[in-house]
Amino acid sequence: MQNYFKLQENGSSVRQEVIGGVTTFLAMVYSVFVVPNMLGQAGFDTGTVFLAVCFTSAIGSLIMGFWAKLPIAVGCAISLTAFTAFDLVLGKGLSTGVALGAIFLMGVIFTLISATGVRRWILRNLPAGVAQGTGIGIGLFLFLIAVNSIGLVIKNPAPGLPVTLGDITALPSLLSLLGLAVIFGLERRGVPGGILLVIVALSVFGVIFDPQVQYGGVMAMPSLAKITGGVHHIDIMGALNLLVLPSVLALVMTAVFDATGTIRAVAAQAKQLDSEGQIINGDRALTTDSAMSIVASGLGGSPAAAYIESAAGVAAGARTGLSTVVVGSLFLVMVFLSPLAALVPSYATAPALMYVGLLMLSNVTQLDLNDKVDALSGMVCAVFIVLTCNIVTGIMIGFCTLVIGRVVAGESRKLNFGTVAIALSLAVFYIGGWAI
Repeated sequence: MQNYFKLQENGSSVRQEVIGGVTTFLAMVYSVFVVPNMLGQAGFDTGTVFLAVCFTSAIGSLIMGFWAKLPIAVGCAISLTAFTAFDLVLGKGLSTGVALGAIFLMGVIFTLISATGVRRWILRNLPAGVAQGTGIGIGLFLFLIAVNSIGLVIKNPAPGLPVTLGDITALPSLLSLLGLAVIFGLERRGVPGGILLVIVALSVFGVIFDPQVQYGGVMAMPSLAKITGGVHHIDIMGALNLLVLPSVLALVMTAVFDATGTIRAVAAQAKQLDSEGQIINGDRALTTDSAMSIVASGLGGSPAAAYIESAAGVAAGARTGLSTVVVGSLFLVMVFLSPLAALVPSYATAPALMYVGLLMLSNVTQLDLNDKVDALSGMVCAVFIVLTCNIVTGIMIGFCTLVIGRVVAGESRKLNFGTVAIALSLAVFYIGGWAI
């Protein structure tokens, strides 16, 4: 291990890597409860999704650790899970099979653009404002999903604005807000696994006091039917429909900005950048996180991506891929704990979703307000994502306002072929009535 992971060269040790890996695992293991809960609301089988999250996180992290040798864990992305459940299935009425097919196509396209270097080209040429705005909008979208799931914000039955305050005195609302506040405190104190601790505490409360939460055991052997559920259910041909392709593009674009930014941020924190500021083994890392979406779709889960929670492990000492191998191994153990997923009510996972959504709002600090056309186009993208509950729509309006704004401002020279081509393509899909 010393030689393979070059621990001494990276100023690390086996003990330090193990501690960092356990810390990362505790920071991101909440996903095995949150993702099944979200997809379950859209009609996915929660048992299959639980195993999909565990296997995707395990396989992706092990490959990232052994091949890319970076302290960056991989798992089913919360933001892309929200897009799958609430936009594709519940919003656009796609079947769960077609949604899995869309994830498969997204994984294929994402892997191709990662392996061929197109992903780097996209990042160099696409507007920063829309990229950051997409992250901000998804954060707001996640927060709205969370508060709606517990009845804190509901559809307005009366004339006026479309949403209104629900029953703030109801137990799910009170518990979720309390849980969110506790997460703030635990994360500020640097308590490892603070999000998980809140989920566990609220779930224990539910087991004791909530009759709707039924205890069904802790351990169980995973069935072959659950493991292969995604393969039998996936509908790739249905996802090739022209009406679905804009959503596939949205998945790809969201993953490009979200996952790539995460990988670079964590790699920089772990001092895994070369003399030119490039990520060491960056191509391997980019290919790993993109290819895992193909695996996730076959397992019946949501798209995969690098987890920003890996930064917690780096802060605890992780510097190499050995820590990520530890993360992957711990997720393999979680495979045998599937009954736990049934013990986690929505008010236990809602605080985690709200917290992740709030963290994504920090992208607003990355907007360059000295370039008003770029920054305001990014904000337009963010606002329309949450107002329409549609990521593709927000991206389309963001791109179009940017291109038109640049032309009117006499800044056409700041546009590039990639930006204009994507804006025109998205506009044609919407004007032609093909977008869903």
